[in-house]
Amino acid sequence: MTALATLCRIALPLALLGMTGTQTAPAAAARPTEEEIQARIEADLAAQAKAEAQARAEAAKRQADADAAEEARIAREAQAAQASAPTYRTVPVILTTSLGTITIALEVERAPITSAYFLRYVDEKRFDGTSFYRSFKYPDGTPGGFIQGGTQNDPKRILKPVPHEPTSKTGLSHVNGAVSIAQAAPGTGTGDFFIMVGSIKGFDADATQPGFAVFGRVVEGMDVVRAIADAPRSATAGEGVMRGQMLDPTVKILTARRAPGS
Repeated sequence: MTALATLCRIALPLALLGMTGTQTAPAAAARPTEEEIQARIEADLAAQAKAEAQARAEAAKRQADADAAEEARIAREAQAAQASAPTYRTVPVILTTSLGTITIALEVERAPITSAYFLRYVDEKRFDGTSFYRSFKYPDGTPGGFIQGGTQNDPKRILKPVPHEPTSKTGLSHVNGAVSIAQAAPGTGTGDFFIMVGSIKGFDADATQPGFAVFGRVVEGMDVVRAIADAPRSATAGEGVMRGQMLDPTVKILTARRAPGS
């Protein structure tokens, strides 16, 4: 065998060995592009936002469930208190106005003097053809106000003034829908009354002042009361503190009657 042949026979296995017995180094990993990095960041942010939104939704649901449970508890307590509270006899009276009807329940048991006095005006039809003529609201928008109506001291309609029946005696209060006698001083009230739109507890009697005399409450028609309260007012009509509070036009009281069967 020649030297060349021997060399070839040795070189061939070495070449094969280099192909099958020795692994080549892997190619360097490709670096991510800026677009890929940005896409990965946006995907992470989206996942984080989704997780936060889900957490907020779950927290809101827990709060809503807690609020509903609290409202249900308050409703149960109010229902229980109402069931256990004493009931007082009332007489319903329907005021038919040019804007709709208002039904008031007269507190004939808790405020018997003022209720009987008001009922006399009703039964003698002294309110028929009168009007609601005043709407009081706080100029700065503070909640609370009232509408006032009645005979406006018409000598042909009014009766002898009713004795004052303070809220400290009756246990009533000037809350939303309460009906009270208008008066310049205790014992001067006649055929004018007002209906509360919101609460003004300062009208109640206390140790420092006699307040006004609540004798009923609206049980139907507060939407009509609010419509009267929002009716147009004259900027100039009215004297003293009543200036700017007079309705223009007034809202007519067409009739005032006891409810059927009462």
